[in-house]
Amino acid sequence: MAEQAYDLIVIGAGPGGYVCAIRAAQLGLKVACVEKRATLGGTCLNVGCIPSKALLQASEKFEEAEHALAGFGVKVGKVQLDLKAMLGHKDKTVEANVKGIEFLFKKHKIDWLKGTGRIAAPGKVEVAGDKDSKTYETKNIVIATGSTHVDLPNVAVDEKQIVSSTGALEFAKVPKHLVVVGGGYIGLEMGSVWQRLGAKVTVVEFLDRLVPTMDGEVGKQFQRILGRQGMSFKLSTKVTGAKTSKSGVKLTVEPAKGGDSETIDCDAVLVAIGRKPYLEGLGLEEAGVALDERGRVAVDRHLMTNVEGIYAIGDAIPGAMLAHKAEEEGVAVAEHLAGEGGHVNYATVPGIVYTWPEVASVGPTEEELKQAGVEYKVGKFPFTANGRARAMQATDGFVKILADKATDRILGAHILGPDAGNLIHEVVVAMEFGGSAEDLARSFHGHPTLNEAVKEAALAVDGRPIHI
Repeated sequence: MAEQAYDLIVIGAGPGGYVCAIRAAQLGLKVACVEKRATLGGTCLNVGCIPSKALLQASEKFEEAEHALAGFGVKVGKVQLDLKAMLGHKDKTVEANVKGIEFLFKKHKIDWLKGTGRIAAPGKVEVAGDKDSKTYETKNIVIATGSTHVDLPNVAVDEKQIVSSTGALEFAKVPKHLVVVGGGYIGLEMGSVWQRLGAKVTVVEFLDRLVPTMDGEVGKQFQRILGRQGMSFKLSTKVTGAKTSKSGVKLTVEPAKGGDSETIDCDAVLVAIGRKPYLEGLGLEEAGVALDERGRVAVDRHLMTNVEGIYAIGDAIPGAMLAHKAEEEGVAVAEHLAGEGGHVNYATVPGIVYTWPEVASVGPTEEELKQAGVEYKVGKFPFTANGRARAMQATDGFVKILADKATDRILGAHILGPDAGNLIHEVVVAMEFGGSAEDLARSFHGHPTLNEAVKEAALAVDGRPIHI
């Protein structure tokens, strides 16, 4: 028998889920959100985006104090690492964020249904708590259960010596040698953290390049920069096994195309080969919800599944597994349910790697444009020619803007350099309004700022950069 009725029940309180719940509540819907963690915020706020950025920021400061401040005329004594305090900073950052979401739920009168959610039937959600289960009636359901890490055959994650991204946030001491399996966003970010703190870091990647979705030119220079920082790489290499002991881990690898194997001795291994939708125990098959060929929830343009009244967003469905993509989808579903025109422009989803320097992109790469037969123009500008970057002693990298050859409309942008994750967003906004490279080039950019490199790249599309 149903306990209570809602307009919307969201299963999962990560960035997609909690944002969907808040927006729906703002629009006047009676909303509940199911979450089995003891805290709201999902993987992102608890063991993903937020804690990793806290460690990235803290480790950048440590490295700056140890190696870079003298170049600015700031002399310090011997720099010491207080890892316990650094991990404490991470935990406090997480706590502040998850408590913030709890406050917002109370503010918008959203019921937090604590427990594990399951779709009992269309319009019915069963929530299993510690002591009992309750079933709730709802007009609509949103699946926002996120994703989990992908396991590697013959490499068992124990979150101590062989870890996922979650375990990589909790090392009690800095590993002497950390092997990162997977040259994507997560692996390179967490590898950067521990390298700055003193670990030797080796990245093992099955493909012949890092972050294969990245613009090729950016990727090559990015790898060179990381190499100068001390990170080493074994590309076109596959991992075939791992054995743990009190003395460490013996990781067995061999060429991706076959060949002689070798053993890498290390203290810890981070497995970061990707993520997959977390749909276990949701009752999707019983509810008749269809999945695609890769095990993701299939949805239409309104993010509704094949079952009326059941929607899905974020990592549970196709597309980039990024928190901000999930958030926009959550807003779109909420607005659609309230009779408004919810919409997501997937052409302007930015991707960011929070190493230093950062890498950020929006839109297709040059390789993708060539493959699609699109005629385009390129404008590039190096940070070596940017006054603010020189003042910061952060001149690695460049800005690249791609524009349609005939119309000059901006098709994409790729930035490797200081604060790239912030710089990319002026291009995102320009693209959202259908802007041209000329529009960006004609816009005021304060001097001296890093943003001037974006302006200069836009000018370069037309062959008229000022400072190179």
